[in-house]
Amino acid sequence: MVVAHPDQVKLTAASLVKTDQRATFALARLLAANLVPAVWVPPVAVRELRALIAPRQRLVAPQPAAQNRLPSLLHRPHIVPPAGKLFSAAHRTWWQNLALDSSQKLRLGQDLASLDPLAPRSDEVEVELARQRVTAAWADQGPWLTHLPGLGLLRALTRLSASGDIQRCPTAKKLVGYAGRGARIPACGQTHRAGGSTKQGRRELRLARVEAAWIAVQTDPHWQARCEQLTARLERQQASVAIARKLLVGVWHGLTAQVADRQAAADKVAGKLRVWSWDRDDDRRGGLKTRQFSRYHLLRLGLGHDLRHIEPGGAKRLIAPAAEVLALRPELQPAT
Repeated sequence: MVVAHPDQVKLTAASLVKTDQRATFALARLLAANLVPAVWVPPVAVRELRALIAPRQRLVAPQPAAQNRLPSLLHRPHIVPPAGKLFSAAHRTWWQNLALDSSQKLRLGQDLASLDPLAPRSDEVEVELARQRVTAAWADQGPWLTHLPGLGLLRALTRLSASGDIQRCPTAKKLVGYAGRGARIPACGQTHRAGGSTKQGRRELRLARVEAAWIAVQTDPHWQARCEQLTARLERQQASVAIARKLLVGVWHGLTAQVADRQAAADKVAGKLRVWSWDRDDDRRGGLKTRQFSRYHLLRLGLGHDLRHIEPGGAKRLIAPAAEVLALRPELQPAT
């Protein structure tokens, strides 16, 4: 079976008269001449991952809208919200006891109700995603993705579900183009004009890249400085797209050349690896403990040689010494 690219077929076989019979003959002629613009058919593992990413997006998408509307109810009466997470269960009673008029009470109740049924269902999907990311198809690629700033485990799976095996993209430009982050350059004769992003390819990959870029700008000093340089000549939204493109290039180099980002912070990477180990039982960790699992992948990435512990949430968590892990995994010993 040949799966055709619909837009390119439409351009190739354009006709003023469109019927099912004519379309069938046009496709048959293209197929006979081997001119059907085919698309990539993802394997089973990629399709299963997409079948989880898409429902989660549908469940999570309404939540930010409701969470943006609810604080607007506080502006007109000048109500100061409490400290902490505004939409946590601890603050639900505070929301329900606000002194608002009847129409605002109605809006408040509807927005709060829209949050309640979504969280449990999205949590169920995330549990299954956690199981998927430790399967043989994706386990080895996880550290090379999650060590980049702004790329959590969920966004890493979104990238894998969008483009599949990185070997499909022989260059970083191919991956950028597949994500729709390449520049559109209209050309006619000797005239060439630079345009905006093409916005082709997988939409979820583009959105995940921009989200990762904003998180990288907010949490990583290197990307924060890079964003400030870009905003001197670009709008902030354009700067975020430029950073998203650079992160995609980093993803390609990380997966193809198996090299870590030079700007990666070892302590933050170790924290991500620690969380990643929680989704694995002892067998899937290869018999390693959590602190050994973190050191094992830090050695693979070539990061954190002097890192002894991390402090997530202010609590000190030890990282196993390199010698301890090398004794258990001698294949990581540097070649002499």
